[in-house]
Amino acid sequence: MARIDAIFEAVQAQGASDLHLSTGAPPMIRRHGDMEQVQYQELTREVTEMLLLEIMGEKEREHFATQRDVDFSYEVGGGRFRVRCNIYEEARGLAGAFRLLPSSILTLEQLGLPTHIAGLTDARKGLLLVTGPPGSGKSSTLAALVDHVNNRQRRHIVTIEDPIEYVHQNRNCLIHQREVGRHTPSFAAALRAALREDPDMILVGEMRDLETMALALTAAQTGQLVFGTLHTTSAAETVERIVDQFPADLQPQARGALAASLRAVISQRLIKRADGRGRAAAIELLLGTPAVSALIRERKIHQIPSVIQTGRRDGMQLLDDALQVLVDNGTVSLDEAQSVATTKLSEPRAGAGRPSSGAIPRAFAEAEEGTEAAPALRGTGPAARPAR
Repeated sequence: MARIDAIFEAVQAQGASDLHLSTGAPPMIRRHGDMEQVQYQELTREVTEMLLLEIMGEKEREHFATQRDVDFSYEVGGGRFRVRCNIYEEARGLAGAFRLLPSSILTLEQLGLPTHIAGLTDARKGLLLVTGPPGSGKSSTLAALVDHVNNRQRRHIVTIEDPIEYVHQNRNCLIHQREVGRHTPSFAAALRAALREDPDMILVGEMRDLETMALALTAAQTGQLVFGTLHTTSAAETVERIVDQFPADLQPQARGALAASLRAVISQRLIKRADGRGRAAAIELLLGTPAVSALIRERKIHQIPSVIQTGRRDGMQLLDDALQVLVDNGTVSLDEAQSVATTKLSEPRAGAGRPSSGAIPRAFAEAEEGTEAAPALRGTGPAARPAR
């Protein structure tokens, strides 16, 4: 067992979502969306390297030696839970950012998402996008959607991720999960190959570039249900971002393809709960109705919020309306909701609380006790670099 495992377990027990380790600084965690300093000494270069290099395999070390950062997933304690890892070099030395993933896939209901979102998975083809800033729960929502299909339908699902975060077991579906850098060189290469692998549904972990977006639109039009993510903060911005990725002469064609294939945009934010027990999801939901398709074709994307407003009976909702509901029922405070709202919200009806423990500092002390630094990684630190 790697020495960092006990630290991950202590961090998880405190209800934190992320752990940050940096040379020359105390450890920090993110809990309920806020960064908190762990009451522990500054990490030395030797301790930081010992903790970080120990969990890197040969492939990750080779990638880090040339790129100076690396992404990978890691299982704690033989699979008790998974961690998404990013190890990188910065001015003071090595650093690591770790996202702790739930030990089981939560359902849409447990995530607090609108129940009618489940019905979107019944489509046989089209594009369904889950968007939001980093740390807004996109991966959890996608995992819940895939799990919903896995429990109720009979399909072949191919996922393309960087890295694989949630591991799905075959139930009613056959699921193949591919990791960028490990099983395929890129999202685009894996998506191109997936079109020849007889999939019913394709999950694209991140639509980062023009080629990936173009292939996703092609797949969505030619008979696959495609799930994807973008780092955008509203449904209208999501549509605009996709179209803007294409060269000007191809944008009319892209608008036509998107108008024909878009099933929904789920744009989400996580807001700190008033009772201090985690965060609540606020969802903006755009459905690919004929009215929305017409706006996309006619370059009237700025009118999408109005269509969402008038489409409430179809199940659509604006982010600000979702935030107001959370404020009205006392789930979140007005100040927290207002920090992400685009309009002024009404006064709230309820209030708040929070704790802490010495488990995390103890775990660090035990990890350091009587250990030597991990063997230096080629190119790590000033002493290990070749003279020029």
